[in-house]
Amino acid sequence: MIKEGSSVLVVVRKYDGRLSAQWTAVRLGEDEHGVWLGTEQGVPVSSSTGERPGRYAYVVLVPRDGWWTATFCADPGPEVYCDVCTIPEWNADETVVSTVDLDLDVVRPRGGEAHVEDEDQFAERRMRYGYPDSVVEAARQTCEWLLERVRREGDGGGVEPFASAYRHWLGLIG
Repeated sequence: MIKEGSSVLVVVRKYDGRLSAQWTAVRLGEDEHGVWLGTEQGVPVSSSTGERPGRYAYVVLVPRDGWWTATFCADPGPEVYCDVCTIPEWNADETVVSTVDLDLDVVRPRGGEAHVEDEDQFAERRMRYGYPDSVVEAARQTCEWLLERVRREGDGGGVEPFASAYRHWLGLIG
């Protein structure tokens, strides 16, 4: 078991191998939803286009077996931002977690309704990079599954962990 508070390198690549994003987070803990990683505002995020400071603090939920990750941002960032990706892979000592971004995103803006973003990129890159049918199907099913769970229901904020479970973890980083 990895010690809470340890650093984790998060590496997200595109299907063609290009770096999409890379940053260092802090392992906050683990619960029934997966591993929670925290990143303070200003932490550098690298990509194929360079490096920039993170605009706000956030926590990332890395499920143990889902085709997604979920980012929960401090105000003024989006409340929930889910990336449809390959199943996250951890190295042996769980200091590096890697995924391949499959372009589709499910976003719930602060105070707004959940919606899907980047369907055009998914369609274009699916053809350009030859996503296998099994990957396309998993990405589409995951996107639909996420959208249903991230949607607000009445006065609530979706189904856990998208309703309120993240607030505890986000509170740990400020």
